[in-house]
Amino acid sequence: MLFHVISFFVGMNRVNTPQLSDRDRLLLEKGIKKGESHCFRTRCRVILLKAEGRSSKDVGLITDMSHISVNHWVKRFKSGGGISELKNEPGQGRKAVLNAEDREGLLEAVKQHRQRLQTAKAE
Repeated sequence: MLFHVISFFVGMNRVNTPQLSDRDRLLLEKGIKKGESHCFRTRCRVILLKAEGRSSKDVGLITDMSHISVNHWVKRFKSGGGISELKNEPGQGRKAVLNAEDREGLLEAVKQHRQRLQTAKAE
């Protein structure tokens, strides 16, 4: 009886463990190294750590996330979309301060006035 209770509680930490194929593991490792955003890289790391059998609280401590957020991203990953579910949807996140047209002008001003940032800002 005691064995069943212990195995039940040990199993509770691993209920949300994703099963990764070799392809998924490679894509997640690539996502950690070359991901577009910090958030995406962290989410890839969360999935890999959970696949190792770690508890959500341990993964949360490693990645500076709450265990609730860890479980949320694992659930999204396992929902069937795979690694694409870890990316932000269009419209989420902070909006760009500069658009593409302003960026070119800003780069040119900084190149001309490298030592005088105030002058570049004024232009």
